[in-house]
Amino acid sequence: MGYSRYDAAARGRAAWNAGKTVGTKRPLTQKQIWAVRFFLDREGRVRDRALFDLAIDSKLRGCDLVKIKTGDLVTGPEIRTRAMVVQQKTGRPVQFELTSDVRASLLSWLEKRGGSVSDYAFPSRIDHGNHMSTRQYARLVDEWVTAIGLRSSDYGTHSLRRTKAAMIYKATGNLRAIQILLGHTKIENTVRYLGVDIEDALLLAERTEI
Repeated sequence: MGYSRYDAAARGRAAWNAGKTVGTKRPLTQKQIWAVRFFLDREGRVRDRALFDLAIDSKLRGCDLVKIKTGDLVTGPEIRTRAMVVQQKTGRPVQFELTSDVRASLLSWLEKRGGSVSDYAFPSRIDHGNHMSTRQYARLVDEWVTAIGLRSSDYGTHSLRRTKAAMIYKATGNLRAIQILLGHTKIENTVRYLGVDIEDALLLAERTEI
């Protein structure tokens, strides 16, 4: 809820973004991904390693990531190579791949977690029958990036969502593919999300010789 500048109660109130870094959060680099993985492995944080890996591969929003159930990730005794969830924001399904390293970390966590296919893969620390909150997920991301020497104000849950998409775009320049992977309804949303600008377009054009 906003406040009018004529509202006496609002006088002297600091702006919501005072002292905060706002705007698009940076994606992680390959080196930073491996640094986070090394930190989590060293600390024996099996759940966090699985959550981090899944966040990178799935490219899901935090609200969708925390609600994933074990049954979304497994088929029989194995981790799926591809999975699909329905996005909360759009109500549309989106598919994602699970690469071999990610499947391994997920398997380690789910074997330790136990339970049934109807359980949330990442339960709440307070109510084990419910899923982890997006706030708890955001706190974990802050902790991970801080642990490898990054400023938490520059990174967030959307950094993990953007990371693989940004790498794929840099390697291919295929915006339509990124749109599908992120589950965007409009290509314009993908352009804004990746921060594509004229410099990107010119670099892609320079790589193409006729």
